[in-house]
Amino acid sequence: MYISITRDIQVTALPDFLPDRSDPDQDRYFWSYTIEIANLGRVRVQLLSRHWVVIDANGRREEVRGPGVVGEQPVLEPGETFRYASGCPLGTPSGMMQGSYRMITDAGETFDVEVPAFSLDSPLSRPTLN
Repeated sequence: MYISITRDIQVTALPDFLPDRSDPDQDRYFWSYTIEIANLGRVRVQLLSRHWVVIDANGRREEVRGPGVVGEQPVLEPGETFRYASGCPLGTPSGMMQGSYRMITDAGETFDVEVPAFSLDSPLSRPTLN
């Protein structure tokens, strides 16, 4: 589990390798990930957009931007949580993801919330020593 907090918004990421949706012989590997966004503050916020950076084991970088998450732009009252699941394909047996969500308050102030960097690991990847 990976956690970050920005301006009282906590983002938790939990990735999971899916061997049944992966095909190593075709260099196709797939992960699901669950994201939980919790409003720990005292101000209502709405998620407007997302920005993801996905990096595979070869260092290939892909950026994804778009409105909302899974077709929604959730509003989070103080103390509320929003959870969703999505997926990520890669051409290598490991990689990483990180990103941010653009939020807006009722007062019209926008700010970016960090999504913690998280590893996309599979039992098929070779361990490396850094």
